[in-house]
Formats: sequence, structure tokens, C-alpha cells
Amino acid sequence: MIVAVTYRYTEDVALRDEVRAEHREYLGGLADAGSLLLSGPFGPAAPAGALLVFRAEDEAQVQGWLDADPFALRGVVASTTVAEWNPVLGSLSSAL
Repeated sequence: MIVAVTYRYTEDVALRDEVRAEHREYLGGLADAGSLLLSGPFGPAAPAGALLVFRAEDEAQVQGWLDADPFALRGVVASTTVAEWNPVLGSLSSAL
């Protein structure tokens, strides 16, 4: 299954900057394993946050990965949404 996740960050930019390298290293491991398909922050005009797209057995597996993310562990993430996603159109849909 494909799962789309949105993060909304707290206003603590200094903490976000402090933890970013560890967060990206953690997500890099998930990407290397083939579990994280895409990840990146929203643009500067959007509220501070990010979109992450996972391939997983179920949403509980994704929740486990999110709970272990240094951003979550250190309090950078203010809220999270998790939803199964069914991509049907677009150049990336066949790759998923």
C-alpha cells in the first residue's frame, strides 16, 4: 500500500534546524530500504511542514516509522496526518 503523510511543524525553527541532519539521515535509511518513496518540505509560502510518501504493509507500520523520526522524538512535529493513497494518474504513478 502507498501511504501519504503530512507533517506540520512547530514554530521552533531553531530546534528544527538543530535536528534536521538527524531527521534526514533517518529518512535516508527508510528511502534506501525502499520504504520512503518521496519526502520534502512545503514551499516558503505554505505553512511549515512536509509531505512524505511511503510504501508499507499497513498504516501501523508507517506510524511506527513516524514515531521513531527524530523530528517527532524531539518535538519538531506539531501534527501529522496519515492516509492510504491511491495514485492513478501522472508520470510517477506507474513507478509506485
